[in-house]
Amino acid sequence: MNNKQQNTKKVVVPIGPYHPLLEEPEFFALYCEGEKVVDVEWQAGYNHRGIEKLSESKHWDQVTFLVERICGICSTSHPFAYCNAIEDLLGITVPERARYIRSIIGELERLHSHLLWVGLAGHFLGYNTVFMWAWKYREPVLDIFEIITGNRNHYAMFKIGGVRRDIENEDIPKIRKVLGELKGKIEMLTGAVLDDPVLAARLKGVGVLTKEHIKNFGAVGPVARASGVDIDVRKDDPYAAYPLVEWKVITTENGDVFDKAVVRLLECFESMKIISQCLDAIEGKKGEIQAEVREVPSGEGIGRHEAPRGECFHYIRSDGTNRPTRHKIRAPSYVNIPTFKASCIGQTIADVAIILAGVDPCYCCTERVAVYDVEKKKKLHNFKYLVEKSKEKTEKIRKEI
Repeated sequence: MNNKQQNTKKVVVPIGPYHPLLEEPEFFALYCEGEKVVDVEWQAGYNHRGIEKLSESKHWDQVTFLVERICGICSTSHPFAYCNAIEDLLGITVPERARYIRSIIGELERLHSHLLWVGLAGHFLGYNTVFMWAWKYREPVLDIFEIITGNRNHYAMFKIGGVRRDIENEDIPKIRKVLGELKGKIEMLTGAVLDDPVLAARLKGVGVLTKEHIKNFGAVGPVARASGVDIDVRKDDPYAAYPLVEWKVITTENGDVFDKAVVRLLECFESMKIISQCLDAIEGKKGEIQAEVREVPSGEGIGRHEAPRGECFHYIRSDGTNRPTRHKIRAPSYVNIPTFKASCIGQTIADVAIILAGVDPCYCCTERVAVYDVEKKKKLHNFKYLVEKSKEKTEKIRKEI
């Protein structure tokens, strides 16, 4: 228990680090007066894996596979942003066919991620019919991934300059068939969620984020769009095939958990629209899927991708060798999770769990640490020191238990 928890007279209700709602270890302390939450404290650092530092020891091509492991749900989002960053540094143009294939993979991932979230949201609310529907309808999307890539997750499709595999013409009718059947099912699921009076009573007006909150926290993705903030990297900084197809950014105005569900469900239809147009563009045609890349010169590059949770950002610096000298990653959850300071305070304990889930947090994406003196411009502690401090803390906790 920290000093803040010891000194307060308010009741402290812990969520985590292990909790049925949290798919990864994270700790939230709710400071409550009765049933009302008056403050929230967040403790991170339970599963930091040092991805950015590992990247500095990998070849440029190996990093593509490394960053794919940052997140299991949106495992192509980080390779997408990473490859965009390297291509920005190189100043190269990806072949058009590869651009369409990249967008197909990105939108299939958005479909499965949003359906996963809707199902989990139903489960958290005790509405397991929604959970079973959403996860059942998500399965055909994973089947499409298996047809295209051989994998249901961690697709290994991206490489600097293009994609590793083509989409075969004989597979396109299968993909269209699955998407055609899926559209009707998602329409039914969307109608069931939007028209359900219990879900409306449970979610409307809960965990509201205003446009001002979005601006102050720098929130992104469905979290921002549910509050009427029209931001989307696919439109604001077009890449891949997004400027070549027709689609629209989905926004709502209320900023509550209900609207966050609405945005994600309606985005599924836009994703299917994008995939269909991309399939039209490549069906029956041939074309290059890779631009030749031999060396990465000195320089810097920035890559962005609109992941299912929002903007995924990668910064790369090269000194002309075969590996990065600096790799900085900012996942969307890094800016979305802190919005709980605005959305949870004033709410009841019973609502906090679904409010936290409403941002679709990915904690392993967010975890990172650097002990650095900005004024002196030097690291304060090396890796060995941090490991020793971690062992000391573990031993202290063991004795207290």
